Amino acid sequence: MSEPDQSGELKFVVTNTLIVRDIQRSVAFYRDVLGAAVLREGEPTFLRLGNLWLTINGGGGPTDDKPEVLASPPRDPNALSIFLNLRVTDIRRYYDLWSSRGAKFITEPKVHATELRCYMRDPDGYLVEVGQTTMTAGPLDLYT
Repeated sequence: MSEPDQSGELKFVVTNTLIVRDIQRSVAFYRDVLGAAVLREGEPTFLRLGNLWLTINGGGGPTDDKPEVLASPPRDPNALSIFLNLRVTDIRRYYDLWSSRGAKFITEPKVHATELRCYMRDPDGYLVEVGQTTMTAGPLDLYT
């Protein structure tokens, strides 16, 4: 395992891009339901959701730098290829809050060996996991 960079210089940031059918509808979900901050509007739109930078963009392509790749939203919401994982401090509180804002959860939070978790879908069918770790003293201790 390599040693972390101790120089303090920012080398890069990681963002997640979601290809969606309707940018405004998806931005409204992440902003109004989950509380993301809009950093830049347009195509693409950039959001900050917790410690994640999220890019919302429409489909398209191919382009000269990816000549055989088409960008499109998921065709089958039950075929999982990527999902967001939101780790929270109080799963019941977030479940209730986001439900009151219109989130549609698949189930209520369930107890598992090392976490409590439940899932919702965004407007394009992307799966969003909401989890609360139970194997550490604090629910976010693994991530700080």
